[in-house]
Amino acid sequence: MTTAVPPLDSPFPERGPNAAADAATNQAPSTAATAPRPRWERPAYLALLLGTAALLLWNLSASGYANSFYSAAVQAGSESWKAFFFGSSDAGNSITVDKPPAALWPMALSVRLFGLGSWQILVPQALMGVGTTAVLYAAVRRQFGPAAALLSGVTFALTPVAALMFRFNNPDALLTLLLTVTVYCVLRALDGAHTKWLVLAGAVIGLAFLTKTLQAFVILPPLALLYAVCAPTRLRRRLGQLLLAGLAMVVAGGWWVAIVELWPAGSRPYIGGSQNNSFLELTLGYNGLGRISGDEVGSVGGGARRAGGAGAGGGGGGWGETGIDRLFSANIGGQISWLLPAALIMLVAGLVITWRARRATDSVESMARAAFLAWGGCLLITGLIFSYMQGIFHEYYTVALAPFVAALVGMGVAVLWEERGGLAASLTLSATVALTAWWSYVLLGRASGYLPWLRWTVLASGLLAAAGLLIGSRWRPGSRTGGRLLLGAAALGVGAALAGPLAYCLTTVDSGRSGSIVTAGPAVAGGGGPGGMRFKRAGAEGFRGGFPGGPQGGTQGAPQGGFPGGPQGGPQGGMPGGAPQGGQAGAAPGGQGGQGGQGGQGVPGAAGGAGWRGARNAMGGPGGGLLNGTKASAEATAALRANASGYTWAAAAVGAQNAASYQLASGEPVMPIGGFNGSDPSPTLAKFKEYVKAGKIHYFIGQNDGGTGAEGGQGARGGAGGPGGPGGGTSSAIAEWVKAGFKATTIGGATFYDLTAPMSGTS
Repeated sequence: MTTAVPPLDSPFPERGPNAAADAATNQAPSTAATAPRPRWERPAYLALLLGTAALLLWNLSASGYANSFYSAAVQAGSESWKAFFFGSSDAGNSITVDKPPAALWPMALSVRLFGLGSWQILVPQALMGVGTTAVLYAAVRRQFGPAAALLSGVTFALTPVAALMFRFNNPDALLTLLLTVTVYCVLRALDGAHTKWLVLAGAVIGLAFLTKTLQAFVILPPLALLYAVCAPTRLRRRLGQLLLAGLAMVVAGGWWVAIVELWPAGSRPYIGGSQNNSFLELTLGYNGLGRISGDEVGSVGGGARRAGGAGAGGGGGGWGETGIDRLFSANIGGQISWLLPAALIMLVAGLVITWRARRATDSVESMARAAFLAWGGCLLITGLIFSYMQGIFHEYYTVALAPFVAALVGMGVAVLWEERGGLAASLTLSATVALTAWWSYVLLGRASGYLPWLRWTVLASGLLAAAGLLIGSRWRPGSRTGGRLLLGAAALGVGAALAGPLAYCLTTVDSGRSGSIVTAGPAVAGGGGPGGMRFKRAGAEGFRGGFPGGPQGGTQGAPQGGFPGGPQGGPQGGMPGGAPQGGQAGAAPGGQGGQGGQGGQGVPGAAGGAGWRGARNAMGGPGGGLLNGTKASAEATAALRANASGYTWAAAAVGAQNAASYQLASGEPVMPIGGFNGSDPSPTLAKFKEYVKAGKIHYFIGQNDGGTGAEGGQGARGGAGGPGGPGGGTSSAIAEWVKAGFKATTIGGATFYDLTAPMSGTS
């Protein structure tokens, strides 16, 4: 590689700095891993990690229990080792969450050590974000030097969806860390064909499978193919190493699956999210191929094609339009796509520059090419699957792309900077900065009234930096003025590229996020599909985005409490577009009253029904809902705690979010009938009657909205995605049996049925 500017002017002098001398003496080329560390590296690296930690830990408790579905499982695991092992939603071990439990284990251990609280649950997630930054830095630095690694680390830390998910308790935080570690291990294995590193990569993927099942395997094809083709050893040994890595993956991920499948079903919790109490069914169906095809038995709101079919982006499903432009769309673009165009350009540029390298292990450019293929392959395959999957898809899934994007940006800038003396490289670098600034301008403009000065500043700064890079690279070689102009333009370009994501990150950490579906940054125009709950510390901002299948683009919150009261106090602010065909949403017990938005188009039923006529109960009724819980009043909490030691479950309630709210408030096990969606056939009506007859459940918590939906109303009975759903209406049948046989009492605004005191004639 050649450059027209003296190396002293380059921020990337560490990648192969003695290549000419090495060639003259027939020595192996030096790399960033073996080159002396510049004095500024350690302070810069420490600042990167401390800055990442500060960003992720700031105002962390504002999110409360975040996703109470997983927080309840963490609380259960901190009290029961059996619940810990299986990932049960409650310490009574009635049903598991709809994922394997690896992501719950660090949080449950933290709660077991330090007690139940928001910080105890979320700090392990934040530390995973710091760890991901460190691993990404180490991976990029080995071939591209500390400056490239630092740029990659900063880019990752300032990705809005990363700032969101590493402050949240969904499994995606651990998954992202493990995927990053996997790529690092594969690159270490390629650098000398080291078996131990490849086996370690397989073991990490196995652990990732226990975090989020088949999503862990998405990056396997490009990485396995890369090693099979490029590892510097004979083909037979390469294939043998891959088989060993596969064995390590099966052992690391399969031991838990084997125990669960061999464990007698009657003495373990029901596998949440499955219809046949099978983890393999859950893996291949609801959490696997169903996410691709949209055929997800037990799902609510996903999979069914919307009337009108395809839009500009291709096919449409209950979870938004699919197509190549999905990641740039209104509701997803601000989460991940700020530097996605730049990453794709850098991938092409990096491959073009390094393609002439041989496969030999002592070739610096060969390992650089392998790095581009590894990170780029992972980005492309994951991005394509996200773009075209027709099943359940949430914006926050895109956090898995963040390390891939960040690595490509840092590596691409490094190789283009080294080649900046050539016209093609300088034009590419300049054009990329200009394109990134323009795309930031577009993304910032999607949030109405959001920092209007910033979008113009970013655009102007980016265009100025692009011009400076182009002019500086064509300056007379050896000119100190040209070198200073280049460095100034580079710094300005980096600032322009990261200013928008930084603003989104600061907006994210300044407010709490809670519920099952969350997004980073401000509300945006045209943001259809599921949004997220955002709570300002000094007031509510309402619900973001339309509900799946509902109207696109609504961002105006209805006054006070359209959505369920939400954990830790209930937000004010309604759901845009309102509850689908559900009319006005009621007030949460103990929360703010008021009316929700008016009905939208409705959620496509999981069994092809006509939408959620019981949506006010499934989503916005006072007893909690599908996506968010409710605020348990002091009276309700006291009732659950009274004589709780005499029962296996202090109460039972339809839907895991609803049950989780009462469980977290009281600290006592609450059975989530039907699992997350209320659609799992767990427990059956007969089994529930057995529990009641044996005195194992104290209360059944119903809804108090005057309607029938929560007690098995139209949305539930029809199997259209409400409680009961495709599981045959089990939760509806239980609710109706309870309603017919036990007297209702209002406690703190919620309807309680005392299951120890049946009305006469009940059987």
